[in-house]
Amino acid sequence: MKRFLYINIFLVAFLSCTIFSQNYNDALILSEPGLYTSARALSMGNSYTALSNDFSGVLFNPAGIGLIKKVQLAGGMNFNSFSNNTTFFNVQTNSSKNAVSLNQFGIVYPVPTLQGSWVFAIGYNRVKDFNRTLEFDGFNNANNSMIQDLTGEYNEQVPITNDLGLAYEIRDANTDQYIRDTTLIDGLLNQSGRIRKQGSIGKWSFSSSIEVAKGFFIGGTLNILSGTFKSDKDYWEDDTKNIYGTGIELVPGDPTTRDFETFYLNDIIDWNLSGWDANVGILYNWKDLFRFGASVKFPSYFTVKETYYVDATSDFGVSNGYALNPIVDKIEYGIRTPFEYSLGASGKFSILTLSGDVKIIDYTQMEFNKGFDSQYRIERKREIEDLFTTVVNFHAGAELVIPRLPIFGRIGIMYLPSQFAGDPSEFDKKYITGGVGVYLAEMFKIDLAYAYGWWKDFGDNYGINVSRTFQDINVNSFIVNFAVSL
Repeated sequence: MKRFLYINIFLVAFLSCTIFSQNYNDALILSEPGLYTSARALSMGNSYTALSNDFSGVLFNPAGIGLIKKVQLAGGMNFNSFSNNTTFFNVQTNSSKNAVSLNQFGIVYPVPTLQGSWVFAIGYNRVKDFNRTLEFDGFNNANNSMIQDLTGEYNEQVPITNDLGLAYEIRDANTDQYIRDTTLIDGLLNQSGRIRKQGSIGKWSFSSSIEVAKGFFIGGTLNILSGTFKSDKDYWEDDTKNIYGTGIELVPGDPTTRDFETFYLNDIIDWNLSGWDANVGILYNWKDLFRFGASVKFPSYFTVKETYYVDATSDFGVSNGYALNPIVDKIEYGIRTPFEYSLGASGKFSILTLSGDVKIIDYTQMEFNKGFDSQYRIERKREIEDLFTTVVNFHAGAELVIPRLPIFGRIGIMYLPSQFAGDPSEFDKKYITGGVGVYLAEMFKIDLAYAYGWWKDFGDNYGINVSRTFQDINVNSFIVNFAVSL
């Protein structure tokens, strides 16, 4: 798998002559679609392109809101739980992280017309949640470490390991000219870490749909984007077997670097996000029995204001150790996400409604579109084109009306292939969904949805497959939506 060559949990590019640490991961974070915010849609596996007859239609297929006949006020809450089992050098560690948020509020307003329909909608949808966690702890009995990875002549401008008493310079004995940095650390350390990610992306949507012919609707949405993302990473390397604690001076001649105990690195990325995108769609409704829909989401244009922070310390048995003067870098740049093409169909058969969608996304279209010199953007674009592929996401769902009761039962599935070219199926995201809807007097409705997802992932702390974590990931999402029709 090509991505084995590039995956890194901890960003260390700041140690080179340029402090650019942005790579394809940043583009992917913003390009991968979220699960959206509608309980009804989620419980039907987000197979909603041919339905979209509630406020969330402004995101799935804005043409669908043309089916709404009454003024509608909508709101909702979301609960998300992320958990994983991480294997690191045959040691398993479990971790989990929860998030609760207000995820939707909006109004849909049908304009009175003599025939057909004309509908407007405005409101907010929280479309993506960055709630993630990872913990690992294991002994690496090989001759490699983060300390060694951070030590070298390419570090000369930011000599982090030198400043911590973990490495030293080698100079020519005659000219005193700098040759390189070196360290006496040669692996055999316990490595542990934890990562906490949080934040979200929301969209303020302005949407409209018009019935241009009987049963045929065209709609569009303009979205104003805002959000935050924060990744806080801690990493430790400990001499738990006292290999370097027998009086070894990591800097020869400096007794304060004797008896090495611990190296600690803290890496924080903090984003403030803004931007815009748009989507258009069409929908054909045949006698309220069969519906066919298609939509296009145009690329999102994000402006990322990033603060990048790095801190590190070292501990020795004979001294108080050393602390790095923290590195803080602020930068602003732009990311452009891919087009998303959706096709869907639904059919109503007595008390049963079936729906299905396919969504096509070419992830090689991701790019950094501003904020760096042209050569850097070209290199990132080549990296993206080499690593990623076009995927087809599959969604299917069913809705059953309980006879003589205003209750709807729903189930659904989602299959979202990995965006990385050549990945095996265990890296594909799989979801099963379900939910219920209760409609009271055709005026008030409550929709509840639950989604369970699972897949595998991996990451490298440094290098290639020398300090790798393997994750079994599970996510649980609950959404409750309320709507009042006036």
